[in-house]
Amino acid sequence: MGEDQENVASLPPGRARSAWQAWLAALADDAEAALAAALTYEQLGPQERDAWLAALDEDAPHVLVPRESLYAPLLMVEDDEARRARIASSCGDARLRGESRAWCGTREDGVRVCVIVTELWLKFVETLRCGYTANGFVFAERDPLSSKDDVEHTEHRGAELERADLALVVEELAHVVLAAKRSAREVPAAIGAFAHLFVPEREAVT
Repeated sequence: MGEDQENVASLPPGRARSAWQAWLAALADDAEAALAAALTYEQLGPQERDAWLAALDEDAPHVLVPRESLYAPLLMVEDDEARRARIASSCGDARLRGESRAWCGTREDGVRVCVIVTELWLKFVETLRCGYTANGFVFAERDPLSSKDDVEHTEHRGAELERADLALVVEELAHVVLAAKRSAREVPAAIGAFAHLFVPEREAVT
């Protein structure tokens, strides 16, 4: 078997080296590609994930993009602690989750609407959009990965939004979560995905 065949054989299934490296380069500025990488990796078994990481380690020096763009999408879905540590180490000193900001407004029907945007790596963000009353949530939507340029801050679902103090918004949401639980109402999964806002993070990388 020649060297080129050996290299291709070591890559994730179905990926030729040139196409693989071109796709990796897109992960730096294409939110859809980065999310696709996370979802594809999530479907792989342990051996296939290890092969993916080995291929990244081999090719990362040849792809002229920040290393976090190649590894961070995988950290979104990896639950094995050893593999998470390996991925985080490969990201170097990059901060994969940054500041959160909030925008809020109230609709004519009294529903409070808020948008919370958390900076991820490079130009990507995670977004929570939710509507609520004192008794519980009317809706909650999470966009796990998008470009910060694509996030709407001024209007959502009939509410005009203004910049708000994040701590006050989180406090409001905490009260709504408590009220929902007390009345045996469901707390949307999108809210749970932003649990890092409600408790101090124990680790710098999540």
